[in-house]
Amino acid sequence: MTAQKATALVLRTVDWSDTSRIATLWTREFGKVRVLAKGGRRLKSNFESALDLLTVCSIVLLRKSSGSLDLLTEARVVQRFPRLRSDLPALYAGYYLAELLADWTEDYDPHPSLFDEALETLQTLGTSLAGQQQPVTGPRLMRFELVLLRELGYSPVLEACVACQTAASGPELSFSPAAGGVLCQNCQTRYRDSRPLAAETREALRALQESPDAWRHSWSPLVRKDVRQLLNHYVTYWLGHRPRLLPYLGS
Repeated sequence: MTAQKATALVLRTVDWSDTSRIATLWTREFGKVRVLAKGGRRLKSNFESALDLLTVCSIVLLRKSSGSLDLLTEARVVQRFPRLRSDLPALYAGYYLAELLADWTEDYDPHPSLFDEALETLQTLGTSLAGQQQPVTGPRLMRFELVLLRELGYSPVLEACVACQTAASGPELSFSPAAGGVLCQNCQTRYRDSRPLAAETREALRALQESPDAWRHSWSPLVRKDVRQLLNHYVTYWLGHRPRLLPYLGS
């Protein structure tokens, strides 16, 4: 077995024995990996505190055969996000980010741009924009969700009716997770889960989907709430179950 190095974000850990842990890591180089950290529960080990949740670390692992856990031989802290600990909504958002990456991605399916987006999101969560009163936690997390959906092939269609492909325009549009996006007035009755889509909500979604900096915009509380609810339904539908952290998210 050849030792391989990677940069990883700790998504989840569980105790495996009196001295060891199993960790789920999201790496830039390999995607999601599940590793056995022998001695990981000891106060003094090769891992120190690098396996704390939402810690970025530099790791060395030994790849095992298919179906077996990889062996983690070294983990050193690269970055932490301590300000999350003083901002409960931001901390819940960080936990939600980790839950999506752990539950929705496949082992050894790397997405470097998604890794970078996750780290940039964690760096921003809980901060406020200069000169603005509203928090950026909600919009920043929404931007991450839309990048995740794009990378995994689930981006909602917003430019045209997903059913008949006519240009999406007018005040009578709706949105359906089952359909995969926007529906025109003629097609919306075909989907039971369709809900009215306000023009401002659609524009916010389009901006967050297309622009890396759109989350900095001063969206109104009503628009933020509407986008949050829409993404809640969309993520739940395509993930196949309701994320555990969803009830704790703000807009």
